[in-house]
Amino acid sequence: MPDNILEEVFVKRSQQKKKTSPLNYKERWFILTQEKLAYYDYDSEKGQKRKGLKGSVDLEKVKCVETVLPEPNAPLERQYAFQIIYDEGPLYIFAKNEDIRTLWLKNLKELVRFNKDLMQKYHPCFWVDGAWLCCQQEVKQAMGCKPILDPKNGITTSRRASRKPLPPTPTEEKASRPLPPQPPEPPAPSPSMTVIAMYDYVPTTAQDLELRKNEEYTILEKSDLNWWKARDAYGKEGYIPNNYVVEAEKGLEKHNWYSKNMNRSQAEQLLKSENKDGGFMVRDSSKAGKYTVSLLTKASGEITGSCRHYNICTTPQGQFYLAEKHHFNTIPELINYHQHNAAGMVSRLKHIVSNRPRPPSTAGLGYGVWEIDPRDLTFIKELGNGQFGVVKYGKWQGQHDVAIKMIKEGSMSEDDFIEEAKIMMKLRHENLVQLYGVCTKQRPIYIVTEFLANGCLLSYLKEGLTQHPTPVQLLEMCKDVAEGMTYLEEHQYIHRDLAARNCLVDANGTVKVTDFGLSRYVLDDEYTSSAGSKFPVRWSPPEVLLYCKFSSKSDIWAYGVLMWEVYTLGKLPYERFNNTEIVDQVARGYRLFRPQLANEKVYNIMQSCWADKPDERPTFQELALNVQDLLYELQ
Repeated sequence: MPDNILEEVFVKRSQQKKKTSPLNYKERWFILTQEKLAYYDYDSEKGQKRKGLKGSVDLEKVKCVETVLPEPNAPLERQYAFQIIYDEGPLYIFAKNEDIRTLWLKNLKELVRFNKDLMQKYHPCFWVDGAWLCCQQEVKQAMGCKPILDPKNGITTSRRASRKPLPPTPTEEKASRPLPPQPPEPPAPSPSMTVIAMYDYVPTTAQDLELRKNEEYTILEKSDLNWWKARDAYGKEGYIPNNYVVEAEKGLEKHNWYSKNMNRSQAEQLLKSENKDGGFMVRDSSKAGKYTVSLLTKASGEITGSCRHYNICTTPQGQFYLAEKHHFNTIPELINYHQHNAAGMVSRLKHIVSNRPRPPSTAGLGYGVWEIDPRDLTFIKELGNGQFGVVKYGKWQGQHDVAIKMIKEGSMSEDDFIEEAKIMMKLRHENLVQLYGVCTKQRPIYIVTEFLANGCLLSYLKEGLTQHPTPVQLLEMCKDVAEGMTYLEEHQYIHRDLAARNCLVDANGTVKVTDFGLSRYVLDDEYTSSAGSKFPVRWSPPEVLLYCKFSSKSDIWAYGVLMWEVYTLGKLPYERFNNTEIVDQVARGYRLFRPQLANEKVYNIMQSCWADKPDERPTFQELALNVQDLLYELQ
């Protein structure tokens, strides 16, 4: 039995691994040992630990231990928060007073000081409702926004030392040596926040509030994941889609030179279409939380310019730079300087190239709207015939592009799906096809979703893509799918039918995953049984083929096959085998060959998805990071 270093009853915040689960705060008995931080069920009436282990964190996996600013209007018992960041995200713990928090922080930092992946920056505020309160970034794994004063507690060695047991420290005893002074904490966020509209928004229900681009609004309430209650300058109140606004003081989105969610290929295409020497934009880098300046130059006097890409770097003190000697506190200051000085780049930034994308999809067609009146739908043309029936392109209220799935009667367990649809509508990510709502008052029922102009990824690979795609273009497609699937993985959604045919491509070339989770409601035995001819055998791992055992790890296998589809430009996996032969060959260890367009690093990612044992396959988060790293090498 390991010696316990510290024991204490703390309030723990739920980690909300499933986004639809409610946020809660529960008392837990925490025990710190040399190797682990474990927490147990706690009987407050008897004042003792129960037997049930509720969770634990291996200290070797810890990346950061820091304080957290209390939320506005937080009760007294949640004033002294600290956070432990590890592979699964932030673990938030609330101490009873400052002395206890200081004691635990001291011991935890001592135990993890030699960890190899300690963070340089952290988030001083909580992750709430899909965003960091301190910087409003919407990626849970995004780099922190505040530098850690001394991430390794003054020890500069990068080699992990062997852990030596620490003597038990009584909880009553105060730290014998005070911690180094902390930098001043930023002020707690105000309960009301001022935002700027990036797009116009026309209300679709009586509860919605009109947005006018570039005007300011005050946020009054954030109780809904996707719709915030706001007030405009004239005192009118209502709900707005939160992805249409950016916080007034922090967002890059208000600058014309910033293009959110634009990848390298899209940036090059736009810069070359303008073809101006010194044309530039700032876009999200392939690494989360980083930014890249894309610049077109005609330095050699050529008629058609070439594109250069410069990663915006960060100093240990949190300043930004493109050229080593010129550091700035903010990215706008950096851009302003380089608009007048090349300072190491091939050219100064002369012309802003901006093609702000169309407004993003909203979660539903208005606040609280999920049942759509079919009389508001106009059918324009047929797009194809899917598993559930005909899919048509149309308009909602004569102005919004939508895709309408007309569900063939008897093909779906309708009641179960309708219940699930209310939850699925709240899922929102730039690499998922947005579900807008359903029409359930008549038969057939309709599923109304976002419309994507370039159609199915499989057809796009075969017909819509250039005959000679670049390595960056192919990797960007894989990155899009990995990031959409990472979001589903975080929300504990299993796709069950991930393949190129179940991804769509928008007008800008961004790939989005569709039909996630719908296979659960299929009533066709030919599709749901692994013996059926419609079963997606070519995308299924051994445990699904043999035991019908689906999990996020079976989705990982399918993702590897989807990558293979991308790098063969839409070939049929195992094209020489029939379904029976595939089951036999896969069980024997046969795997798809390396496509000609895939280098060894790309093929290694595919092969990692096809490990025999599900536990040996990576997570989607790990896959997304691996693909990002390969893209970063090409920047």
